[in-house]
Amino acid sequence: MKRARPLIACFVAAALCAGPASAQAATAVATRDGVQIATPRAILIEAESGAVLFEKGADELVPPASLAKLMTVETVLDQVTLGNVKLEDEFVISENAWRKGGAPSGGSTMFAAIHSRVKVIDLLRGAIIHSGNDACIALAEGLGGNEASFARMMNDRARELGLTKSIFTNSNGLPDPEMKVTVRELGMLARHIIQTYPEEYKIFGEREFTWNKIRQQNRNPLLALNIGADGLKTGYIKEAGYGLVGSAVQNGMRLIVVVHGARNEKERVDEARKLLDWGFRSFEARVLFAEGQTIAEAKLYGGEKGTVPLTGKGPVILMVQRAGGDRISAKLVYTGPVRAPVEQGQQIGKLRVWRNDTLSLEVPLHAAEPVGTGSRARRAYDAATELVINMFRGWIKRL
Repeated sequence: MKRARPLIACFVAAALCAGPASAQAATAVATRDGVQIATPRAILIEAESGAVLFEKGADELVPPASLAKLMTVETVLDQVTLGNVKLEDEFVISENAWRKGGAPSGGSTMFAAIHSRVKVIDLLRGAIIHSGNDACIALAEGLGGNEASFARMMNDRARELGLTKSIFTNSNGLPDPEMKVTVRELGMLARHIIQTYPEEYKIFGEREFTWNKIRQQNRNPLLALNIGADGLKTGYIKEAGYGLVGSAVQNGMRLIVVVHGARNEKERVDEARKLLDWGFRSFEARVLFAEGQTIAEAKLYGGEKGTVPLTGKGPVILMVQRAGGDRISAKLVYTGPVRAPVEQGQQIGKLRVWRNDTLSLEVPLHAAEPVGTGSRARRAYDAATELVINMFRGWIKRL
């Protein structure tokens, strides 16, 4: 059965009292985060740990507009990594790509000439810097044969990355009632791109790109604000409003921001900057658990021991407000009892950490040591114990 066990509070309190905020302050009653955001949906994530610092409407399904191009870019880069295509390979700009996404379309375009051959790396620049619909369609046709097949590739890849809610139906984000995303999953996708493709990610920070003798500026307004921004993407359609996925680095800390549903371009950039400024000003990293430290124990079934200690892969770091006042709670979640034998490093469950009412961190937990199968007597004892527990649960449910 799924188990959710609160962890011993002193672990969290002790970890947090290493800084200016005392253990008492760290576990005090939560206060409201000191930032107000006008857009209906937003999220702020610390990139290294994946900690959520702020969220608002983060799990609502909404049209992505051109923010869908982040999934197109990731799908292409994944195919490059797998060796199925090279950055220097050339794809043809079909009549379909030219009419739907090129100069005749009236939308965002890299102005690729019809029937021309363009390198994958240049199509990626066109998609990222110019938000070129023609570039995205050419990439989709070159890799998938057509947009529908490429959309299936996008969705398969999204599920591999843990994006369980988002649905993609085309490569460019043009309106489709079936295409939906959440700002949480857009933030997850941005974090993955930043961490997995550091060289290609640099394209997001390029200020301009010239193709077919037409120079265009990068559409990301954060790049010009001198706040350490180096990505990622803007989007707009009438059905979605104005959206932005951005990232910036200050003093070695990278934050990822997503805002969606802004009423105009100014509100979009103002709210994104407000969240970034607040995040850099207000938060610092605290180590909850050191690398290799036992975080919790999971109950075993049929093992030579009754429990197995669990650790994370590396230290568990949480972002907390410098001023204190955050209420921190944590739970171990796993399906148990876990059947023995257990291998060292085997993933057993997850550590979920809340900062106030926000699920801030979710960390996979792994067995810190191997545990073999127990004796016949031990297995019989565990079986009898589990039988009694299950009977008791059934009796409780009938009350």
